[in-house]
Amino acid sequence: MTEDGIQKLYYSISEVSQVLGIDQHVLRFWETEFRELSPRKNKAGNRLYKESDLQLLKRIKQLLYEDRYTIEGAKRQLKMKDDSTGGINENVKIKLSEIKNGLLEIRDIVSS
Repeated sequence: MTEDGIQKLYYSISEVSQVLGIDQHVLRFWETEFRELSPRKNKAGNRLYKESDLQLLKRIKQLLYEDRYTIEGAKRQLKMKDDSTGGINENVKIKLSEIKNGLLEIRDIVSS
């Protein structure tokens, strides 16, 4: 989600609701059902969603609305995905790969 080409660190529940086309009360309900979903809250108690939260919400929406899973079925599907990646988020795997490649480049520069 970008605004004028600039990606924000956090999004409000109203922004997330609008982008996903889901009512705010549904997002709050999902928060109680899916333990993987736990947006930060600011001092006023307002929810602050990160990009990873948005990706998770999109996946939950797909499982529930498109694939027609029940809440319990969607929970199982999310758990199976975590198990298939060894519990490591795909974004983390990509970042670790980038870091590894950077370190290998530094090693090659230093050793030459």
